[in-house]
Amino acid sequence: MATKFKRYVIRPIRDRIVYWFFILMYSTLYIMPRRPILWWHGKLSGMAFKIMGNIRKQAIQHLKYAYGNELSDTQCKQIARKMFDSLAKTLTDYAFFSHMHTRDEFSRYFKFEGEEHLQAAYKRGKGVLCMIPHTPGWEFSAIMPPIMGYKSLGVSSRLKNKKLNEFAVRMRESRGMRDVIREQCYDELVRSLKAGECLIIMIDQDSMRVRGEFVNFFGKPAYTPIGCARLAQETGAAVVPMATIRNDETNSYTFKIWPEIPYEDYGDTTQNYIRNTQKYNDIIEKIIRQNPEQWVWLHKRWNTTPELLAAYLEDRRATKAKKLLQQQNTTNNGQKL
Repeated sequence: MATKFKRYVIRPIRDRIVYWFFILMYSTLYIMPRRPILWWHGKLSGMAFKIMGNIRKQAIQHLKYAYGNELSDTQCKQIARKMFDSLAKTLTDYAFFSHMHTRDEFSRYFKFEGEEHLQAAYKRGKGVLCMIPHTPGWEFSAIMPPIMGYKSLGVSSRLKNKKLNEFAVRMRESRGMRDVIREQCYDELVRSLKAGECLIIMIDQDSMRVRGEFVNFFGKPAYTPIGCARLAQETGAAVVPMATIRNDETNSYTFKIWPEIPYEDYGDTTQNYIRNTQKYNDIIEKIIRQNPEQWVWLHKRWNTTPELLAAYLEDRRATKAKKLLQQQNTTNNGQKL
């Protein structure tokens, strides 16, 4: 009873309070002067860096794990601090720029580099896998291809807060990006790529819920989604890396597009997935190394181990078997009646 009360009464009320608080903050930012607010949010990010000890330590530990002896403890701390600052200011700008929907409007604050790479791949008509890393401006990266005039779609997971999820989807779709829910969407992604569209895809986070392989990332095995390689093999779509980089000195951004990563066939499906995914990870690592303070080091990128994955898959198989048995028993009981 208590669980149902929490689910159907407490949670909806809490979600609405969170949603309207978010909308209030969002609307307030929109009507205030940008530069003073960015300065103030930079100060707040510094305070958050000092106060949020566990998150700060997590970011620094991830930097140390990735770079090893390449960086000192002081350098790791400095990079983590700058990442907090960049994240705070970029999320603030996402609110400030919420009224912008066209390339001309965004061009006041964004510089576009390397569009010829996206343009050449798009013209082939086999689709483009726009491979985007989680820099603080990942939401800007996701909407830039449609803003630039390329028909695009993106895949997202539903937020638990329904109203916030609807808001996020509206924001993306208002910029021309078709939003597709992750569950059971693979066939739709294939159709869209074969129709020549751009697909926004991110493979730089750890998740056992998607099919992946262990490939190197900063020299350490990292469980990495193989969806990008799989879609490239099945559709012939080009894989083109791109990212949004914040320019702190000018409070502006560069949306940079790198050359296409050629897909290579190694004569074996599994090897195709592993070796091409390794190439993608190498490019993402190169992008991060150029601006290490511009990747979200908060995520537990190397969390999954072969042992954890095996246990997770075994638990999932057991759960499916149990549900199947329950369905069979229900069917048999119904037949007896």
